[in-house]
Amino acid sequence: MKPSLLNDLRVVDMTTVIFGPYCTQILADLGADVVKIEPDKIGDASRNIGKSAKTPYMGPLHLRLNRGKRSVVWDLKSSRGREALERLLAKSDIFIHNIRPDAVERANLDYETVRKLRPDIIYVHCTGFDTVGPYNGLPAYDDIIQAASGAASLLPRVDGNPAPRFIPMAFADKVSGLHAAYAVMAAVIHRLRTGEGQYVEVPMLESIASFNLLEHLYERTFDPAIGSTGYARQLDPSRQPMRTKDGYIVIAPYQDGRWLKFLELSGLSHVVEEPGLTTLMERRTNADRLYRYMAQVLPEKTTADWLALLSEHQIPASRVNTIDDLLDDPQLKASGLFTVREHPTEGRYTEVGQPVRFSAVERSALRDAPTIGQHTEELNRELGLDER
Repeated sequence: MKPSLLNDLRVVDMTTVIFGPYCTQILADLGADVVKIEPDKIGDASRNIGKSAKTPYMGPLHLRLNRGKRSVVWDLKSSRGREALERLLAKSDIFIHNIRPDAVERANLDYETVRKLRPDIIYVHCTGFDTVGPYNGLPAYDDIIQAASGAASLLPRVDGNPAPRFIPMAFADKVSGLHAAYAVMAAVIHRLRTGEGQYVEVPMLESIASFNLLEHLYERTFDPAIGSTGYARQLDPSRQPMRTKDGYIVIAPYQDGRWLKFLELSGLSHVVEEPGLTTLMERRTNADRLYRYMAQVLPEKTTADWLALLSEHQIPASRVNTIDDLLDDPQLKASGLFTVREHPTEGRYTEVGQPVRFSAVERSALRDAPTIGQHTEELNRELGLDER
């Protein structure tokens, strides 16, 4: 059997909710031994997001976010609990937490203290805001960061409704978790090359602001600015799913040749003779007019008819799936993204697996998400704490 990518790495995980646990879930999926330290009785707050099927504190997000991890419960205010944590840190490669800076100091878990236990440890602090700045230490949640990063201001620029709105997913948490995951990988590579551990800080606001501004800084990139913020194509209100005879479809004929072919197939070739649509540059500038023409003809056929016709001519298109539709999507089923598993306490459930595939290693066998403190005795034995 081929080894997993990270099977020699041990991660001490003291993160909660989604941001940090999403990062450590990725590490666990890739084979790292992730030891999750949780509060007694209630565990990580993510355990209570959504109803539990059978056992309290075993909600649907927990099953996904904390799969592959081992859960321990230690009283870190007691001498025995502190000793257990210190022994674990001394034998671990990565320590990751999202404790606020003032609480880190009070808990005596700052980088300088931890590196005395393991000098080459990779110490990862998932923060709301960079510690260099006036927001350092302020509490942060997905809603806060969507607001502060400008993400909540984007939909009003599309539809004209002046009220800011959230992207309806844990957008800031998950994207920040991805930033944390690649930061960990980079620090691991650095340690392999140099033998050095280091302190790594992953701030949510800066992560999401940089993600947002990749395209939306737009023409204010230049100094002096040569235009405004906001990537025009993304903010074009005509760039939306469109109604067919029986549903909705998205068509993306972004190359000019594909636009011309779509107009030919839909009986609209004559529109390129109109002023403002006669050249490639004009069609790019006035793409909203092309979308309006598209919206007029799409209801003439069903979604399936359009998809068959467009596929034949290699024009990118997709039906608009609901979340429920994804479970039956033929591509996702064929790629093995979904498996139905039997959890030891919760029964049958659908697992959404690793989306990436590697040729040199096998996908790690995913271990079920643990109950609170399920592996405490196991870790105590590994650390020699049951010998006294």
